[in-house]
Amino acid sequence: MEVQQKVMPTSLADREIIFALFEQSIHYQQTKGYNVWKNYDRGVILLDIENTRQYKIEIDNQIAIVFSIAYEDKIIWRHHDQSKSVYLHRIVVNPAFKGRKLFGKILEWVIAHGKAKHLDSIRMDTWADNPTLQKYYQQFGFRVVENFITPNSTDLPTHNRNLAITLLEYSLN
Repeated sequence: MEVQQKVMPTSLADREIIFALFEQSIHYQQTKGYNVWKNYDRGVILLDIENTRQYKIEIDNQIAIVFSIAYEDKIIWRHHDQSKSVYLHRIVVNPAFKGRKLFGKILEWVIAHGKAKHLDSIRMDTWADNPTLQKYYQQFGFRVVENFITPNSTDLPTHNRNLAITLLEYSLN
């Protein structure tokens, strides 16, 4: 029997599970020696939920992955933030579902979403010093735009400040 993998908005009822997933992700990254978010901003996550900007895929009635979207990202994308784009942020996989290629499901959904809204591209950022993750996203059709160090701005969530990141873009045209 094939498992349903439908993208749907998260709800405030999901918040404790989502917070736990962020904490598990940070712990996993630490144990593997990867760069880690210094923390995560619960307030930003709650705003994403309340404003229907955070989505999830459930498998067997469990949250398998969450991600957020936005339609502008002026602080990180600066002068590049001129076209109509959807931005992927805060992708967190439930450790029990690692290796199931769930990013592909997210990408399918966001491609359809972006095309329905007549957007030009999908954009995201990742760690600048993680070439494995960059190559992973490039396998899905993303291209590197540039490397950038985020400012220490209170306009950014705490976990996005002073990070060396790589900006990635997927064309919808």
